[in-house]
Amino acid sequence: DSKAARELEIFMMVRHHQIDFQSGALVFPGGSVDKNDREIAANGALYSGGDGLDVDALGFRIAAIRETFEESGILLARAKGSTSLVDARRAGEIEAAHRTELNEGKITFLKMLTDNSLTLALDGLVPYAHWITPEGMPKRFDTWFFLAAAPPDQLGAHDGKESTDSIWLSPREAVAGGESGRFKLPFPTTRNLIRLGKQGSVKAALADAEGRDIVTVMPVVTKVNGARQLRIPKEAGDRKSVV
Repeated sequence: DSKAARELEIFMMVRHHQIDFQSGALVFPGGSVDKNDREIAANGALYSGGDGLDVDALGFRIAAIRETFEESGILLARAKGSTSLVDARRAGEIEAAHRTELNEGKITFLKMLTDNSLTLALDGLVPYAHWITPEGMPKRFDTWFFLAAAPPDQLGAHDGKESTDSIWLSPREAVAGGESGRFKLPFPTTRNLIRLGKQGSVKAALADAEGRDIVTVMPVVTKVNGARQLRIPKEAGDRKSVV
């Protein structure tokens, strides 16, 4: 419809039902920082846009680009010496040659970058949110969310292993799907989607994020009338959700 045509769209994936954390959930591409990401962080020739960032901050950004490529095939990188992101054709070649073996641990992301003379476009990432799992939960994560405009014509596709489906949709459609039961949405994902839904375009969403300080959010679990609720700080929206 005409409203949908005006809305920004986000690439999201459905996690495999056999995964032990957030199985079946509709999520953004992402994952954990690994040793290889820190090795890349130590070599400034392998990325652009990391000025003034410490190793931990660099690691989060490098992991975000790596995991996005592993999980979707979308690649935020440039050929060495170029000012333009790799185009869809080149990204497709790199994906065909390396994505499977990267996911299977047969090649490192560092080797993929060096073999293809690539530099990561860390400057294409805008920090968006920082969430820490509530105390007392069986699994806890310190998670950074970033925004990035997808390179032209890089459409993305799920890997069929960790994720079983993928979709481009508006924040409004995703939140509505969570409310109707069409999608299983984690609480932080829902809150970020609601915030993104207030922006009319990719450009506006990036500009809004660039102008904001990041508020670290660690929800607090409370019980109200026998039901558990997650509450987040007022400066992060003062929201609650029954869990």
